[in-house]
Amino acid sequence: MPRTATALTSWCRAIKSALEESGVDSEQLFRESGLQPEALKDANARYPVEKTIRLWRLAVEATGDEAFGLRVSRHIRQTTFHALGYSLLASATLDKAFERLIRYFRIVTEAYELDWHRESQSFVFLIGVDGHSHRPTHEAIDAFAAVAVRLCRALYGESFACERVELERPPPDNADFWIRALRGPVQFGARRNAVHIGVDIAQAPLENANPDLAVMNDEIVRRYLAEHTQASIVDRVHSLLVESLPNGEPGQQAVADSLHMSLRSLQRRLAEENTAYQQVLNDARRELALAHVANARYSLSEIAYLVGFADSSSFSRAFKRWTGESPSQYRKART
Repeated sequence: MPRTATALTSWCRAIKSALEESGVDSEQLFRESGLQPEALKDANARYPVEKTIRLWRLAVEATGDEAFGLRVSRHIRQTTFHALGYSLLASATLDKAFERLIRYFRIVTEAYELDWHRESQSFVFLIGVDGHSHRPTHEAIDAFAAVAVRLCRALYGESFACERVELERPPPDNADFWIRALRGPVQFGARRNAVHIGVDIAQAPLENANPDLAVMNDEIVRRYLAEHTQASIVDRVHSLLVESLPNGEPGQQAVADSLHMSLRSLQRRLAEENTAYQQVLNDARRELALAHVANARYSLSEIAYLVGFADSSSFSRAFKRWTGESPSQYRKART
């Protein structure tokens, strides 16, 4: 039976604020959509996506505003994305921020299929739709694209501009709203919803990057996903490894015990997700190592301990396999 897609209530809090700004009775529309407004007070609560789409439609009808999605985007806050919002703001580059957004966006909603890839001299942020979900409104897509641009401005600076934006929606009566909000030329009636960002901008080091803060909030995201959504076994194992590595590498049996399953069940479920314990362990170590090495506060011997290696030489060999550089070379190039 297909799972029911959900979304953090915080996204609907932005819709509520935009409705009230427009003089519309938001509580009435919430109830007509089958949503309980009281849930907005719970930062961890989630709404069924089917009902949030109904809210979007009712909101656009009530306001008569073709740019309602753009207005909603102005009410999105750092906390709208839970701990992911803090991870994004601490990312080293826009490239890393979007990679993080793709990896953990399930904390916000499972309704979208996102992608971030390079096309020639641009990176493209693609906003697709989960095939199991009801299709979002054009206004919801507008809001999401505008939020992505606002994130780039917050990280890169006010000078940020997109190369172009593609939207499937039909041309609006006044395209100027979209051009201003999306900071670049907009193609309406396109075959996809995509934001194009220049490679140089996407890979430029960000002034406020904080690798430790990013990793710390990534872990909060993984814990939330494990507790509140249908988290994959990879996410759950990864979360346990990040917690355990500073105390030494945990064995597979210890991880299986922590997840209340047999070792054979753990291995089988990881295989079903096309991976294995050693691969998840390597990924967790690599993620922690890259964050810590970029922070000069830690010595390389301390980092070796923090990511579960018995000595610095073993850590250095592994790090060179991951990056093609020694830890000291990697640090020197980024500080």
